[in-house]
Amino acid sequence: MPSVKLPLSALERTRAISKNFFLHIHSARLDPYVLKPNFTFGLGVVAVSLFIILMCSGILLLFYYTPSVERAYFSILDITYVVSGGRFLRNLHRWSAHGMVFITLLHLARVFYTGAYSRGRGLVWYSGLILLILVLSFSFSGYLLPWDQLAYWAVTIAANIANATRELGLPAYIDPGRFVKNILLGGEQVGQATLTRFFMLHVVFLPVSTLFMLGYHFWRMRKSDGLCTPVQLSSQKSEESSENTDPDHPDKTKWLSWPVLIWAETAIFVGTLAVVLFFALLLDAPLRAIADPALPDNPAKSPWYFLGVQELVSYSAFSGGIVIPLLLLTGLFLIPVFDHEDTAAGIWFSGGKGLRITLLSVLFALPAAAGAIAVSSLSTAAFRGYTFLTILINPGTMLTLLYVAWAILVGKRYRSSRFSAIALFTVSAVGFIVLTVTGIWFRGMDWQFSWPWGV
Repeated sequence: MPSVKLPLSALERTRAISKNFFLHIHSARLDPYVLKPNFTFGLGVVAVSLFIILMCSGILLLFYYTPSVERAYFSILDITYVVSGGRFLRNLHRWSAHGMVFITLLHLARVFYTGAYSRGRGLVWYSGLILLILVLSFSFSGYLLPWDQLAYWAVTIAANIANATRELGLPAYIDPGRFVKNILLGGEQVGQATLTRFFMLHVVFLPVSTLFMLGYHFWRMRKSDGLCTPVQLSSQKSEESSENTDPDHPDKTKWLSWPVLIWAETAIFVGTLAVVLFFALLLDAPLRAIADPALPDNPAKSPWYFLGVQELVSYSAFSGGIVIPLLLLTGLFLIPVFDHEDTAAGIWFSGGKGLRITLLSVLFALPAAAGAIAVSSLSTAAFRGYTFLTILINPGTMLTLLYVAWAILVGKRYRSSRFSAIALFTVSAVGFIVLTVTGIWFRGMDWQFSWPWGV
């Protein structure tokens, strides 16, 4: 049996990375600082691992799924109860999808709080945001495919959010919301055209787009010299690298990626797979009754990652479903433009002062969001019939203005665009979490506030 020679010298280990198509996404050497568990928590690798699991499980599910309103639900039943291992495979796919959304959001927060968009890494940040949009689209497009009541009415709710411009009272011939809704659904309501579009998005367009954007994301990271590390470490690394250029004797500040980084990523992948397998064994993916347009769910809820938006929509469809989400997304894209402070890049919260601002922002955002929810029913009753007034003045817009005012106050107090960004990001994240939790557990029939424990 022929023996395989493992690369031993520094030069051989460098070539093992640079000459391998798949390993070449890594730099040959890396700063040991980025391998600290509490620096990145491996969130990016976890997200990619979940994407790989989704791709593999999704391809296998395609052998048994039929994308038609007559057969879709029954093909899911066959997968669950007839196909050997089908229930487990569907569970694996479902929980990997939810996990990827959750981990991608955490990864975004990690990148922001460590200032990893600084020092020429703006394009890495932008490509990451596009990947987040693709991940959300991936999960949402797959939500309809089981064609059960849960899926049907969740997509119906999302389509109605897209049609929120009707709240403006525009003439019938000026109706951009209806146009977007028709593009999304392929008609006036969820049907065969909708299922076909979602299926093609889910299995063709989004996988190809995500793979392309992942490649670009990795390439930009390579061009930016890998993960963002603190300035003092980068300076020290540059000085020592200039003194030692011998490939067989690497400088003291760098480790060779092979095998340290490769084994670390492999361990994270195996751990991620083990966790998802555990959930797939214990928890079944939900499957309600077959979709029935004549029997609406009450309450009809969108997927959990859109429930924060649905809560805002209950205050005002236009401001909550379009204006505020667009402002949030625009703010995320503009972060590298307005924040040029990179002296603390690579350090969590930009140091102790940033951590205090984060904690204070959490303490400010929690009661503000809770108060907005508490007065939502009062505001609806007070302004019923005054459509234009409720678009401008409602708990969602008031909460947004309050959060922006807090960020401006922090920026002026500390004369720092970075601390202002931290304050705004934190209050927005906390508000999103509070609104999402409310939508999951505290909204019942007719979207009325209800106590989940029956007290």
